[in-house]
Amino acid sequence: MALAGACTAIPSTRSIPVAAAAPLPVSPKPEAPAPRAHLAVTQARQQPSPALVATIQTLGRQFNGRVGIAVQRVDAGWTVTHNGDQLFPQQSVSKLWVAMTMFDAIDRGKVSLDTPVTIRPGDLTLFHQPIAAMVKGEGYKTTLRDLLFRAMQQSDNTANDSILRTVGGPEAVRGYLARRFFGPETIRFGPGERMLQSQTAGLTWSQDMAMGRRFYTARANLPRSAREKALDAYLANPIDGAAPTAIVRALAKLKKGDMLSPSSTQALLAIMGDAKTGPQRVKAGVPEGWTYVHKTGTGQDLSPRSTGYNDVGIMTAPDGTSYAIAVMIGETTVSIPERWALMQSVARAVAALHRK
Repeated sequence: MALAGACTAIPSTRSIPVAAAAPLPVSPKPEAPAPRAHLAVTQARQQPSPALVATIQTLGRQFNGRVGIAVQRVDAGWTVTHNGDQLFPQQSVSKLWVAMTMFDAIDRGKVSLDTPVTIRPGDLTLFHQPIAAMVKGEGYKTTLRDLLFRAMQQSDNTANDSILRTVGGPEAVRGYLARRFFGPETIRFGPGERMLQSQTAGLTWSQDMAMGRRFYTARANLPRSAREKALDAYLANPIDGAAPTAIVRALAKLKKGDMLSPSSTQALLAIMGDAKTGPQRVKAGVPEGWTYVHKTGTGQDLSPRSTGYNDVGIMTAPDGTSYAIAVMIGETTVSIPERWALMQSVARAVAALHRK
């Protein structure tokens, strides 16, 4: 998927003031109110700040487009949402489930990061696939480790589809998600990049479309009415759709170690932390001292509409508290900087209201 290369500066949103918490006595007397104050603070952290609820819902309502937002505090379990239970196109966010399925196969001893793989011309897909430049002659010989980095950090479609074939195809991913209690009513996994993108464009895939700009030419030669019909059908019932609430629940489970083994969890989070895609999305709103590990997704455009513009990840405060975040723009006509501004505002709100 082609990545936006602009670096337009986004004005910072107004900071939301945060009141400092009063320190608790070290050894309160029995009759002192300190124990009750401590209980009140503990209980407050088990539910979202009303200000955060209001901010997230306002951001969603005021955005010119269909958007789903979800924020879950990992240690407390509460979730704040706007359109959180609706299904939105994932696009390359779905690479996250392929990576998890691969690590699950590693945990079960089926494959390893050093498992050899050869990428041949017949394996190429479309849109963003930097690995295509290396596929010559007998193909490009590599390993699952290399493909994983390419898929998760560069969002390389061919690398991702190769991993998908190695772990058993779409059914293996769906099976993995089902074993973690995520069914198609909350997280769907599509048929792979070639079928997903050609169907969304109103085309029937043929492998020659992977060469050069043949896919773009075939798509451009379609009547606009055919493209609109196909895109409308996809947006109404996305075959790769997912609910923001389900995505943040899965990310929270990943952070807690409930999706993979400890070593696989650590490895995947580290790879997500070095993602090169979407630097101006949620990540640009994360304050200094915080960290953000994530996966982006970007769908097809049919001017003036853009679809599937997403960023999901885990944002962690200096004190170690983590929040799973999903911002999924299903459809919009606003500029890329306006989409960035929405995503950054979500990150700033989470940080500003962290202790509220």
